[in-house]
Amino acid sequence: MIEFVRHLLGELYNVRGLVEWGGTLLVCAVVFAETGLFVGFFLPGDSLLVTAGVFAGAGHMKLAELLSLVTLCAIAGDQLGYFVGWKAGESLYRREDSRFFKKKHLERAHEFYEMYGGKTIILARFVPIIRTFCPPVAGAAKMSYWRYLTYDIVGGFLWIWSMVLVGYTLGRTVPNVDRKIHFIIAGVIVVSLIPAAYHTWKARSPKTAAVAK
Repeated sequence: MIEFVRHLLGELYNVRGLVEWGGTLLVCAVVFAETGLFVGFFLPGDSLLVTAGVFAGAGHMKLAELLSLVTLCAIAGDQLGYFVGWKAGESLYRREDSRFFKKKHLERAHEFYEMYGGKTIILARFVPIIRTFCPPVAGAAKMSYWRYLTYDIVGGFLWIWSMVLVGYTLGRTVPNVDRKIHFIIAGVIVVSLIPAAYHTWKARSPKTAAVAK
């Protein structure tokens, strides 16, 4: 069983292989799962989007199709998460941990929401794990749906288009970029961790702790 899980995770994080195998439809499925399902918090959204953009820049995928369909899936996934939070409410915070649900992730997203308010819906798009648990937090907090939807559409466009177009630009301008894709993915992973690290540092800073008291 452990070997199977390791193999599965290895395949999921082989983003180049995923894009080559599944194309735009697989990118759509991964983005929807990461934004709309609790089980998707570990999926490689940022690196997958950049890699898909690289493939589009190299002429292996259609850019317009990639941007439009994946953006729709990102927004649709968040709507599902929002309505789960709206219906489940506070019971989400009493739910026991399982293999695919960790209460600590929900609490981190709640702290993020408390700190940034409505802007969280946009900012969370760029923070792994937080972007999975932010929609149900907003729903549980009974945030106005139309206000939520407005922020979510803006955040969805900014996240998908920025990641894909960065990859697309690299695919169009860097010679033999396919041979350097692992370096690009590593760079994306490092950059994607910066917002989470900053949030953790800010939450633990003396000033923030004093305010919390």
